[in-house]
Amino acid sequence: MTFDCLIGTLGGLNDVPIQGRLLFVGVLFLGTLAVSRFSIRLGIPGVLGVLLLGLVVNVNLLDVTHVEAENLQVFALALLLFYAGLKTDLKAIRGFIEYGLLLALGGVLITSCVLGGMIWWLSSATASGLALGFGNGIPLGAAFLLAACLGSTDAGATLSVLAQVKPPVPLRLQHLLEFESAVNDPAALLVYGLLIELFSQAAGGAAGQPPDLAAAETLLTTAVLDSLRVFVQQIGSGLILGVLFGYVAKFVIDVLVTERAQLLVVAMSIAFADYGLTDLLGGSGFIAVYVTGVFMTNMTYRRPEVTHESIQEVLLPFNTMTEITVFLLFGLLVSPPDLVGAIPMGLVTAAALMLVARPLGVLAFQPLSPFSRREGVLVAWCGLRGAVPLALSYQLVAAIPQLAGVDAALALPLARNAQGIVFVVVVLNLLLQGFTLPRVCSAIAPKPPRAQPPATSQPPSPQPQ
Repeated sequence: MTFDCLIGTLGGLNDVPIQGRLLFVGVLFLGTLAVSRFSIRLGIPGVLGVLLLGLVVNVNLLDVTHVEAENLQVFALALLLFYAGLKTDLKAIRGFIEYGLLLALGGVLITSCVLGGMIWWLSSATASGLALGFGNGIPLGAAFLLAACLGSTDAGATLSVLAQVKPPVPLRLQHLLEFESAVNDPAALLVYGLLIELFSQAAGGAAGQPPDLAAAETLLTTAVLDSLRVFVQQIGSGLILGVLFGYVAKFVIDVLVTERAQLLVVAMSIAFADYGLTDLLGGSGFIAVYVTGVFMTNMTYRRPEVTHESIQEVLLPFNTMTEITVFLLFGLLVSPPDLVGAIPMGLVTAAALMLVARPLGVLAFQPLSPFSRREGVLVAWCGLRGAVPLALSYQLVAAIPQLAGVDAALALPLARNAQGIVFVVVVLNLLLQGFTLPRVCSAIAPKPPRAQPPATSQPPSPQPQ
């Protein structure tokens, strides 16, 4: 009898003794280690194995509501973005920081716009199949919001695959990929938040049924301006409070920390307090925690043993646990029957993302790149998706019914299929790009010059006597 059947027999997880629940959790997380090791040996990211493990186990009777799952993902995103900031060493990317920022910010915007337009053109009203043509399928806001969920890349998944590449990818290029993945996480969250504000404002205006075109244009202009105002306010507050908490963290570390193990307490406390206060004040908590992490990494502390490397080292196990939990929880809670309707558009969306949107988002800035075109192609193929799209998919389910143009009768199946599409795209992206990335690296890596055979000295010809 499986654990899922046992839960069903007992009537719910609350009827399972606490010892049984602890046993299940312990065995499950040990299973993630085994699956991760097996996945890496196959040449695919370990987090994909964790995601599929959760789907196979699929204890869909866990006493976790959708709102609770969304709150857990917010905690996870705050820690993941804080760690991404800690990994942003400005000294390591000196010489191409401007291009890295352009690639991360502009790349997310181009990728999301191109992918959103393709989903709008291709998807049916409930995202359960294809319906070619603009305006007769999925609502515009839902299409672009779904694309924004898939805008960011995963540094951990990308670098874990690149570590298996022989000969290794140049360190300079690895630094670029890590920096881009760190910066495009908050960038994708900002684009996602802006779209929610924009299309939700439009939905509120649509309810009034404007009498003429001029009134409709006025309402649309007001909605756009209000959305941009909220967007700028979130960025500004996030930047200011992120910098402030960076100095607070330095003060706490210099004054209160007496041993290395306490850095974990400081880091997690600062991350949660930073996100909470910024969000309460109307700013972007995700921007704030990322900026704080960047400041903490690039500061000098009073105690010589406290460096950005030591802070990263104490936080790395918790970050790994958080990332594993995001993938595992999503696999445990998603309902396999709900994925069936999302498979057709999931396949199409994955192909559009990997073959069109992501390459355009990278190669559009190739004229400004200090890297070769071969390296640009490699960066385009390194766009592995991971924890951030999965975490955002919970917010997507709650946001779709509030968007303009979404029929109330179709909102529930559309939201369910949209979350399923995110799942299918992440799985295909990690599987296909993760499996082929070493081969792409080998194919486009510059070939070393062929060694010339040593010149053989000719014996002197005999002189005539």
